[in-house]
Amino acid sequence: MNYKNALQNKIFKEISLASTELEMKSYVIGGFVRDYVLERESAKDIDIVAVGSGIELAQKVANLLPNNPKVQVFKTYGTAMLRYEDIEVEFVGARKESYSEESRNPIVENGTLEDDQKRRDFTINALAISLNQADYGELLDPFNGIDDMQNQLLKTPLDPDITYSDDPLRMMRAIRFATQLNFKIEQKSLDAISNNAERLKIITRERIVDELNKIILAPIPSIGFLLLEKTGLLPQILPELTALKGVEEVEGQRHKDNFYHTLEVVDNIAKTTDDLWLRWAALLHDIGKAPTKKFDKKVGWTFHAHEFVGAKMVFKLFKRLRMPLNNKMKFTQKMVYLSSRPIVLATDVTDSAVRRLIFDSGEDIDSLMTLCEADITTKNPKKFKRYHENFKAVREKIKEVEERDHVRNFQPPISGELIMKIFNLKPCREIGQIKDAIKEAILEGEIANDYNEAYQFMLNKAESLGLKK
Repeated sequence: MNYKNALQNKIFKEISLASTELEMKSYVIGGFVRDYVLERESAKDIDIVAVGSGIELAQKVANLLPNNPKVQVFKTYGTAMLRYEDIEVEFVGARKESYSEESRNPIVENGTLEDDQKRRDFTINALAISLNQADYGELLDPFNGIDDMQNQLLKTPLDPDITYSDDPLRMMRAIRFATQLNFKIEQKSLDAISNNAERLKIITRERIVDELNKIILAPIPSIGFLLLEKTGLLPQILPELTALKGVEEVEGQRHKDNFYHTLEVVDNIAKTTDDLWLRWAALLHDIGKAPTKKFDKKVGWTFHAHEFVGAKMVFKLFKRLRMPLNNKMKFTQKMVYLSSRPIVLATDVTDSAVRRLIFDSGEDIDSLMTLCEADITTKNPKKFKRYHENFKAVREKIKEVEERDHVRNFQPPISGELIMKIFNLKPCREIGQIKDAIKEAILEGEIANDYNEAYQFMLNKAESLGLKK
């Protein structure tokens, strides 16, 4: 089977020429070939395997290219990389690998192309296209990867128990590919993931999160999370999520399964946004429900303050997984903390409540509304329609109030410095009391977000506190 059409980019001809001059065989392998066969948009990186020195081949290719691009050499791994136009091309010598039980870093020896294909994670990633003049464009598929693509099946080239035990990150990659491509994992392979789930502990949290992010960004993230839960990987990564699983019944009253509800919310939000951190917020919006769940005979199941508890859990979770503790974490935390506010608001859309929501959410008000709309998972068509109509009314009210009152990220028109100057004060409690009173009055609609009205209000408040100009 010839795939010359896959080799339209000029770089392949240059690699072929360099290989001929070095009397070395070379092949394009892995993701580039897989995505071409699947007719997916290819990533901006190409993997080249050389039967010989990948570093030597990279340097030869660089010499043949105009402008002689810089070659980055990674001697430890026997690899080299150069950039051609907007593509990263990585070169590696064909190798065979063996592993120790304590590490996913292999002991590497020189090998044949087939040795190199055997060490690949999945049959669909073991496909290679020849760049050699004698059979340029020929596909080498020793493990029937093309058949597996047609059957939408993920299989490992070798015994999956060995594949996953050797490099446990491949378990995460299997689930990630199954999610992104909507492929099934072969049953034998799925069982092997369950059998080797404990091996995940030797993988760095950064690498786990990298795969997790790709699952979250997939069109239907729940595919991956259901597989992670089924195979026993999820409790090791996100125990806060698996703690939501299950339904309890007391005195005939049940609560919904918040784990499956969460996955529905994530799938819903995936239809409307590619914002990774808003998708994380959807995934974590209910994590506070497990530790706050209680049964009350009068009102049934309650989850009091679960948003507050959940927001605190977000920080601990991000820290444990070595995720960024910067504005991305703070945004996720804020979304979790505010996640129920618009739901309460939808039943009674008052100006003051809308002002407070706009003030508290600031520039993230649209993201918050998107999250809350995704949180509607009822299967009752009438309720579904009513909830969405309510949120539409809230969005319209937000627009109306914001245009009139300008409270998004507002600073009260009277500053602490001005209060100190007018009343000849040094820093004290009364300044904060006056500032807070002005803010509350604006949010409640008692006064406009206006300097003159705020000034008069300040004078009245100061007088009530016994202050004089």
